[in-house]
Amino acid sequence: MATAIGIKGHCAHCDITFELKPWQLNAIAIEEPFDCPYCHRVLQLSCPRQLRQFKALDHWALVHPSMAVLTCVVLIVALVAEWVGLISVIGQLNVSLVVLLVHFLALRYARSRQRITLDLQAVMPALPVEHLARIACARLSQQ
Repeated sequence: MATAIGIKGHCAHCDITFELKPWQLNAIAIEEPFDCPYCHRVLQLSCPRQLRQFKALDHWALVHPSMAVLTCVVLIVALVAEWVGLISVIGQLNVSLVVLLVHFLALRYARSRQRITLDLQAVMPALPVEHLARIACARLSQQ
């Protein structure tokens, strides 16, 4: 998952910020709780604003390839226009510099939008696995 770089989680219980792994990001996306790697508490993203911001990361994934294509096309068009004689060499240089500046500014903005820190809240699981195992054994022994 290429968009995983820069997404961090902040455990509200142990107050530690850590880089989220792809499986943790998948758990957040399907709103499934997971364990904190430090305090082993069950964490979940419960803030609706941050959940919307997390789900909006998909929109920023295509900025890099689309900006690369746009930059290449504009550079080729400027080169051909200069070769045909529609613009001067200085004009072609100006167009090239402007499109490179726009390219790097767009990538920097997209990268800054992808770097977020999610505040993960500790939640109590419905039933621990040990309780579920005891309930299952009790029901099987009754039958």
